Amino acid sequence: MDNNFNGLCAESVFSHFFATHIKALRNYLYFKYGNEEQANDMAQDAFIKVWENCRNIPQDKAKSFLYTVANNASLNQIAHQKVVLRYAQTGNHEHADHVNPEYMVEEDQFKDKLDKAIGSLTEAQRTAFLLNRIEGKKYHEIAEMLDISVKAVEKRISGALATLREQIEQMR
Repeated sequence: MDNNFNGLCAESVFSHFFATHIKALRNYLYFKYGNEEQANDMAQDAFIKVWENCRNIPQDKAKSFLYTVANNASLNQIAHQKVVLRYAQTGNHEHADHVNPEYMVEEDQFKDKLDKAIGSLTEAQRTAFLLNRIEGKKYHEIAEMLDISVKAVEKRISGALATLREQIEQMR
């Protein structure tokens, strides 16, 4: 059998593959669905599937297989559910006693508006936008993760920005 297939079954190769991709996969799933615990579980399940199928997956296709498995599992589990990413609501407010209360109210209102605006994006726009803006992924990396063209990523992010601008303007 081709060494390209067997390599992933070597524990050291798989461990390196896991270490290289676990954080990005978890973040991708979190940004896509907004649930950290679920993202962790699905990422672990996806790696288990890769390990179980290591003899059938060429090393150069392993990352694509990983994301496809994770995405399919997520779609099956959360079909038709709209989520709003709650990352802005988990901010640390320990410094609250040193900040103007009016500022804190305005900040909380803006976070709510931002959450609603992000929630109004399509799943495709939200995923591409957050991977780019929060995770810092480049368009070609997002295209590879989502198995779409770079042009499609550009269109999704451009649409997301237009929608966010419009939503936030309406909220003022």
